[in-house]
Amino acid sequence: MSRKITVIGAGNVGATIAYTLSLDDVASEIVLIDINKDKVEGEVMDIVQGTSFREPISVIAGDYADAAGSDIVIITSGVGRKPGQTRIDLAQTNVNILKSITPEIVKYAPNALYVIVANPVDVMTYVFTKISGLPESQILGSGTILDTSRLRYDLSDHFKIAQNNIHAYVFGEHGDTSFIPWSLASVSGCDLDLYEELMTTKGTEPLDKEATLKYVQKSGGEIIAKKGATFYAVSVSVMKILKKLTAAYDSFATVSSLMHGEYGVEDVCLSAMTVIGPNGVKGKVPVKLTAEEEEKMRFSANALKAVIAQLDI
Repeated sequence: MSRKITVIGAGNVGATIAYTLSLDDVASEIVLIDINKDKVEGEVMDIVQGTSFREPISVIAGDYADAAGSDIVIITSGVGRKPGQTRIDLAQTNVNILKSITPEIVKYAPNALYVIVANPVDVMTYVFTKISGLPESQILGSGTILDTSRLRYDLSDHFKIAQNNIHAYVFGEHGDTSFIPWSLASVSGCDLDLYEELMTTKGTEPLDKEATLKYVQKSGGEIIAKKGATFYAVSVSVMKILKKLTAAYDSFATVSSLMHGEYGVEDVCLSAMTVIGPNGVKGKVPVKLTAEEEEKMRFSANALKAVIAQLDI
């Protein structure tokens, strides 16, 4: 099936997403756009020189006009986090970049599904939703799908069991107010607490839930401190979203989209269980949380709203 995907931003994340896309069959055409023409042309040259080992695919360095007819547009443009910097520290700078990009890309690709990846992703998703003029169903942020992947890796490593047997999620902000709704966590249908109890009788150390949350929230910053940027895991996470958006049926994912009263949260974008598929976002699924978890969701929402209130949108 012919499918065109445009990636805006050829920095570490955008270029890695384009490269990861080129290895898969999700797209038949990839357009990579960046204000730095030499950088984007170099990235595309590097990518296309490896495509002889796969079925034919078109990968070009383009301008906004080349995005016309795109099925999906991925926005990664923005300044990356520096060591010691939070995603929220980037907010106004990256919002300004998004404000310049939005009218240009929407003009040429008004019918595309938009995946916002640039940080702070929940703020950027909210701003794009408000200024793009597009239906909400066409817009989602990568949200906590990466955080969820980090959680499942950590649990998998602790229990020494395959990650695809672990069903656990991260909700809220993609950042320091994210939380793990442990009430939803299971291992192939077995409640996680019961599974842990069973495993501790077999010699497994008890799970330190606070340490797990810290790993989810802080490992990105640790990677940045060690190597300067994160881009591999986020690119694979975005690919997971793209496969859900191009599948025959809808799926669930912890992606960021506008809230409409779920858990008492309105007018902010953050991650909860969401139905996404070939027609975009169908809305949040109000899975039952504990009272404490619902309070954490509201706390995360209020933290994001406080940031948004300070921005020039």
